[in-house]
Parts: sequence; C-alpha cells; structure tokens
Amino acid sequence: SRGSMDLISTLRDADKLRAKDLHEEARSLLVQLAREYPTNPIVQYKTACVYDFLGLEREAVPYYHAAIENDLPDAELRAAYLGLGSTYRILGQYAESKQILLEGLKVFPEAGEMKTFLAMTLYNLGEHHEAVSSLLKIIMDTTGNADIKNYERAIRFYANDLDKKWD
Repeated sequence: SRGSMDLISTLRDADKLRAKDLHEEARSLLVQLAREYPTNPIVQYKTACVYDFLGLEREAVPYYHAAIENDLPDAELRAAYLGLGSTYRILGQYAESKQILLEGLKVFPEAGEMKTFLAMTLYNLGEHHEAVSSLLKIIMDTTGNADIKNYERAIRFYANDLDKKWD
C-alpha cells in the first residue's frame, strides 16, 4: 500500500536527519508520522527517543507508552522500558519509574542496565538498602576486577543483609 511505503521512507528520512544532528527537523517528521500511525510501535518509539534526546522528557512519555503497548519488537522494547523508566525518574515520578522498570525486568530479567536504573530510582524513593544491595549484586555479576572478585562470597552475603553485625 502507498501509505506504508510513505511510512518506511519517512522513517528513513528521519533517521538520516538524526544522523546529521538535525533532531528538531526529525522530530517534526516523526510527530506527523506518530499522529498518522498511532499504533505503529516503531514510529511511536522513534518519536519518544527524539523527544528524549532533545531534553523534552515529559513529551516523550506518551510515545514510550504507545510503543510499549503496541508490541514493540524486543530489541527496541528493552530500550523503551529503560527510556520510560529513566524519563519518569528524571521527572521526579519515582513510583512510576519503579513500576515501569520492574515491568521491564519481568520481560528482560537479565537486563543489568534496567537493574542499575532501578537502583537509582530506589535511592530516590528512600529505599537505600534495596538500592545498595542491588548495586552490589550488579557489580559482582559484571566485574572483571580480580581484587573485587576475591571478596565475592562476602560481598554477596552482605548484599542480602547490609545491617548484619557480629557481636
């Protein structure tokens, strides 16, 4: 159909504009597309991303939601959960941030980047124990530093009970 060809070439044009650092021009193209294709998850996702890039986080939110709710493919879906969770955090909407990141982690349980952003959100919510505990586990899961790895058993033990004392 003629419409979907327009969709593909316009998306390509928007990508080219972004590659040339013409994000504002890409944004206006994408906003038009998003209006025309409200249930196209890629269009909605790319529109969210350009708003986010331009520092217009609040405007990105509905596009992230539309992308996530319309079966965005996994590669972009993972990034969309992170983008939306991070955006809510930046806007001070910590409960929403936590909810979205936890939702994303149900779909992508191994997403270390989401766990890391969730730890920041938990800190913002005053859930310091959970935040530090989570970061310690992320460090142990990802570090190649032998000096840290030497203490892995102890660090993992304390990560679960940061308040533990021996009398």
